[in-house]
Amino acid sequence: MPVLSRTQVWLILLAITCATYGMGEAGLLGHGSMGPVLAMFALAFTKGLLVSLDFLELRHAPALWRWLVVGWLALVLALIVLAYWISLR
Repeated sequence: MPVLSRTQVWLILLAITCATYGMGEAGLLGHGSMGPVLAMFALAFTKGLLVSLDFLELRHAPALWRWLVVGWLALVLALIVLAYWISLR
């Protein structure tokens, strides 16, 4: 995977933010459908991954720290999705 500059990462983060904002404004989220919600959380995971690797400098940190931060992010998002899924029942 090629290393992106911070400006490129920032532009990607900006595009993802605009996409999630657009999803919310278009009314795609909610109404009991899991597809758009999972897409939104996938985008949130991507944003968290980019921020932690590039802006928190974890890309050059020991692997343990990268796995801890990415694992924590994945766990939190998975628990939120699980809580949303349970609330639909």
